Amino acid sequence: MTPVDTLFRPDLLARYDAHGPRYTSYPTAVQFTDSFDPAHYFEAAATGGASADLSLYFHIPFCDTVCFYCGCNKVATKNRAHGRPYLDRMKRELAMQAACFDTARPVTQLHWGGGTPTFLSHDEMAELMAETAAHFNLVADERAEYSIEVDPREASPQTIALLRQLGFNRLSLGVQDFDERVQQAVNRIQPRAITEDVMRAARDNGFRSVSVDLIYGLPHQSVESFTRTLDAIIALAPDRVSVFGYAHMPSLFKMQRQIDESALPSPNVRLAILRRVIERMSDAGYVYIGMDHFALPGDELARAYEAGTLQRNFQGYSTHADCDLIGIGASSIGKVGNVYAQNARELPHYAAAIDAGQFAIRRGVRLSADDLLRRDVIMRLMCGGTLRFGDMEAAHGIAFADTFADELARLAPMADDGLIDITGNAIRVLPAGRMLVRNVASVFDRYLGQAGVATLKRFSRTI
Repeated sequence: MTPVDTLFRPDLLARYDAHGPRYTSYPTAVQFTDSFDPAHYFEAAATGGASADLSLYFHIPFCDTVCFYCGCNKVATKNRAHGRPYLDRMKRELAMQAACFDTARPVTQLHWGGGTPTFLSHDEMAELMAETAAHFNLVADERAEYSIEVDPREASPQTIALLRQLGFNRLSLGVQDFDERVQQAVNRIQPRAITEDVMRAARDNGFRSVSVDLIYGLPHQSVESFTRTLDAIIALAPDRVSVFGYAHMPSLFKMQRQIDESALPSPNVRLAILRRVIERMSDAGYVYIGMDHFALPGDELARAYEAGTLQRNFQGYSTHADCDLIGIGASSIGKVGNVYAQNARELPHYAAAIDAGQFAIRRGVRLSADDLLRRDVIMRLMCGGTLRFGDMEAAHGIAFADTFADELARLAPMADDGLIDITGNAIRVLPAGRMLVRNVASVFDRYLGQAGVATLKRFSRTI
C-alpha cells in the first residue's frame, strides 16, 4: 500500500463525512454567549495564563473586491479613506488592552488578518506597527513569529519590502486556484504572474516562511484543472501550503449565493481532487501536517510536527498556541488564561464602543474545568495524534477510563474501521484516521453532542 493509500481511504472518507468543527478552539465560537461578563477577561489578563509570552492578532476587515466563496468578516469597499478612522480606533484599543497586561511580557507571535491588511496605506501600516511597539514588548526577529495575510493583487514588491522592514517575517498568500474559469466564477481574478512576483519579493527580502492558501471544491474545478494549479504552486516552492475544502453555506454567508451551485464539483470529484492533492504534495516532498496543511521538511511547522510539539489556535496549526492571545479590531478573538472574548463583529458597533472609551468585547466564554480537560484532549488528538491517558490523569486529576467511558465506547467503531488504535493507556490516530481527525476529536466535544441540526450546519463538512 502506498503512503497515499494509507492516508486516503475513499470508503471511510465518504462514510464519515459530516458537519463538524475545525477545533481552532474548544469550546468553539458557537458556544460564545452575549451574556459573557468582560470582567472575567480583565481578571484573566491581570493574573496571566500558562505562558509568559503574548500573541497579538489584528483584524483589518476591508477588501477592495469581495470573493464569492469568502466566509470571513469583511467590508468590501474601494474607498481607502475608511482605513484611517479604523486605524485610529485600533490604536486606542491597543492602549486600553496594554493597560490590562504586564507589557514586559514578550510578544513572540503577531498576526494581521482580514479582510486584506494591506488595504491600509504604507504609512498607515508603519504607524500601526510603531503604535504596537509603543505599548507592547516586540521581540527581536530571531524570536519573533510575525505574520501577515497578503492578497497578491494588493501587494507590490515595494509593499513586501516594507512589511519586512516593519518586522514581519512570515507571509500567507491567498491564491485559491490559478484556473481563469474558476477565478471568474468566484470573482477573484489573480494572474499567476502576480503571485510569482510577490513570492520572489518575499524571498529577496528575507522572509523566513511563505505559505499559500488553496481551495478545492470551487465551481468548475476538475482533477485536471486543479492539478495544473498544484504543479504551478509546487514549482514556486512555498514553505507551507494549506488546501482547504470549500464549505458552501449560503444560508450563513450571503455572498456565496452568487456562486452557481450547479457548477460545484460533485462529492466524488471533490474526493478525487483531494487524493490528487495528497499525491502531488507528497511526491514534491511536503510533510502532511494534518487536516489540510502541508509543509516542507525544514519548515518550523514540520519540525514541530515531527517533534510532537505542534499546537493549534484561531489561525490554525501553530508553534505558539500556548501564548495569551490579545485580539484587536472588529470580530477579533482573545484567549487569555481560561477565557475567550470576542469583539463586536459589526463595524459600527465596534466603532461606537471604542469611541466611547470602552472595550468592544461583546461575546465570550469562561472555560469550566470540564472545558479545560476536553480542550486538552481534543488539541492533543488534533496536533499530535496520540493521547496518553496518564498525561490527562496527571494534568487534570481524573481517571481517564471512568471519566470518558461513554466516549471510549463511541470510539470503538472508529477503531474497528482502522481510524484509531485504542489500548489500555492511549488512543493513537492511525494513518487512515489522520484526514478524519476532526471526527475523532468531536467524540469528546460535550457541546456537539447536545447540538441540534441547525447548529451542526454552522460547521463545515469534515471532508
